[in-house]
Amino acid sequence: MANIQVMDAQLANLIAAGEVVERPASVVKELVENAIDAGSTRIEVHLEEGGLASIRVVDNGCGMVEEDCRLAFERHATSKLKRERDLAHIRTLGFRGEALPSIAAVSRTEVKSTPKGEKVGTRIRIVGGREDVCEPIAFPRGTEVIVSDLFYNTPARLKYMKTIHTEVGHASDVMNRLALSHPTIAFLLTHNQKQLLRTSGDGQLLHVIAAVYGMNVARNMVKIEAESLDFTMTGYLARPEITRASRSYISTLINGRYIRNMGLTNAILRGYHTLLPINRYPIAVLSIDMDPTLVDVNVHPAKLEVRFSKDQELYAFVEQEVKQVWSAQRLIPEPGRKRSAQSGPRPKSNEYQASMDWTLFVPGREEKRREAGVSASDFEQGTIGEEDADSRQEEWKSEARWEAEVGSGGTEKNRANQIKTRPHSPFSGFGSERAEDTAATESLYRTEPGSDYVAERKLNIADAEDAPAASLSTQDSASQMNAVPTTEKQPLSEGQAQDEPESVERDAVNLRVPEMYPLGQLHGTYILAQNQDGMFMIDQHAAQERIFYEYFLNKLREEAIESQDLLIPITLELTAAEAAAVEEGRDWFEQVGVHMEPFGANSYIIRSHPRWLPRGEEEAILREMVEMVLTSKKGIDVVKLREAAAITMSCKAAIKANRYLNHAEMEALIERLRRTTSPFTCPHGRPIIIHFSTYDIEKMFKRVM
Repeated sequence: MANIQVMDAQLANLIAAGEVVERPASVVKELVENAIDAGSTRIEVHLEEGGLASIRVVDNGCGMVEEDCRLAFERHATSKLKRERDLAHIRTLGFRGEALPSIAAVSRTEVKSTPKGEKVGTRIRIVGGREDVCEPIAFPRGTEVIVSDLFYNTPARLKYMKTIHTEVGHASDVMNRLALSHPTIAFLLTHNQKQLLRTSGDGQLLHVIAAVYGMNVARNMVKIEAESLDFTMTGYLARPEITRASRSYISTLINGRYIRNMGLTNAILRGYHTLLPINRYPIAVLSIDMDPTLVDVNVHPAKLEVRFSKDQELYAFVEQEVKQVWSAQRLIPEPGRKRSAQSGPRPKSNEYQASMDWTLFVPGREEKRREAGVSASDFEQGTIGEEDADSRQEEWKSEARWEAEVGSGGTEKNRANQIKTRPHSPFSGFGSERAEDTAATESLYRTEPGSDYVAERKLNIADAEDAPAASLSTQDSASQMNAVPTTEKQPLSEGQAQDEPESVERDAVNLRVPEMYPLGQLHGTYILAQNQDGMFMIDQHAAQERIFYEYFLNKLREEAIESQDLLIPITLELTAAEAAAVEEGRDWFEQVGVHMEPFGANSYIIRSHPRWLPRGEEEAILREMVEMVLTSKKGIDVVKLREAAAITMSCKAAIKANRYLNHAEMEALIERLRRTTSPFTCPHGRPIIIHFSTYDIEKMFKRVM
């Protein structure tokens, strides 16, 4: 007798069930996908005891005649494919013909179905893979599938089931993904007669997101629409302040099918680059349509994994479009406010607020107030005329912008000569001191003798054309802060500043980050600023970290990096593993301007490094670069290493907490932050600016109800 034998159908179905039917959620997925393929507009799923006792799926689809009901439980029987070439153009969710026989092999399954136009339907019952009953019944159009006693004949599978709560969670997750991928279908999910999910089927994806994730998430979603030659993408992205602890809240849909693809997920995360805190992930629902020939869904029986023929083009497309969405958004968090999808104008707390000129009470505007003959009581009594306020507001806004720019005219020099040195005060910027009268005794880019080196680090950026010098004179303090480049725009000359209109770039800056005027500091860490929209808190360390990050990243991307030869070379003593990593990454170190050579068994000597490395931090930064190379598991990625180096240098170079700034320094820091490409988060994803609107503040004080 031959040793090799053909398995009978029952044994083959039990083995196939191990791949297709992993848990109750797998049954829910297969049955609901069949209902979707049947053209249903309403699908109900009812679970009992986590789905192990009973799973009932009801739809209003096309239904089946008796012959189809019988054939549906035969292996490899399907209505989705007729010929071989159909597989390359498949758009239905199911097509393998394995789901129903695999489910029926490990449960007691009953199907009731009536096709359109028929008065009599069919009831068929399958127990353990064998037909038990098949009879005609009266049943409304559609199909009902009841799967009872799942895994009753495979007790070994039951041992691996988790708690009922866990199994319900998996089934709920499957339903959530299916609802997100088909907003035109009304879904209902219950467990032990308790409703878990209900969608209306009105075709509005945002309504489905609200049903799945809640109204607060839906309010903070931003729509994305993009198209290329091969791909069309629609969906919603959560604002960066709405994050979760895992990637599971990212839903990627290909031709209406939910899939898991790490490349797509990473492309979305790269699109959020530096906007998310460490180990936090966004909520995203992206639906991508493409020609079926560009995607292979016949990879795994569960059909969650796919292969793309143009995967790199797809990933680049998704990353670029996600970045484009956030480049046009204002991402300043507003504590206490529930963002509405369509927010209208807020009520004013007082009638005089419309004509109030807020710039008159910006610190340093007392002289203008005296010239205008305006006092605080005038505002309280509402005696300032609306036309006068508007004209003054435009005048002083332009003056404030001019003060924040690098001064080059005689007027600026005359004012600089009048500066008197005063000791730094923790309340710098408050009271009636004018910004130009406050001594800029310290620069944000140097450390005064005797200062606390832990809180204040020296920075040496020797390129005088586009970076602050290591040592700044008193009158240059604010203007030099403005000099850290974030764009290629050169400072305007005096004539240009006076005569030329606002540039397109400036308009874009004002659109994303409003103009604001500093009031002072909180604990030497947070800058308090205001404008007509309310109050802003700015983390000064995170703000300058963002400025330096973009500066260093641009420097690292330059083809020719100017290096500085060291009079006293830096010696790095490494372990054997570190030395091997350095030897492997020598080319990369050369690319970023670090020239090193072996110096003994496991030591290297640094002969030169980029001129713009923060002074006093050279060795620490170089050691961290070695760590980056050492921990690079998939070979050296030059782009990622450059970015990691820029983040490290910007963090070490930025001003720390408990560093008190004068008014000119605060103005300059805010202005440079506004000119960055992403002024809302630091490179680690922490928020830089928080906004308290005038309306919300007045609501706190019960001035409006």
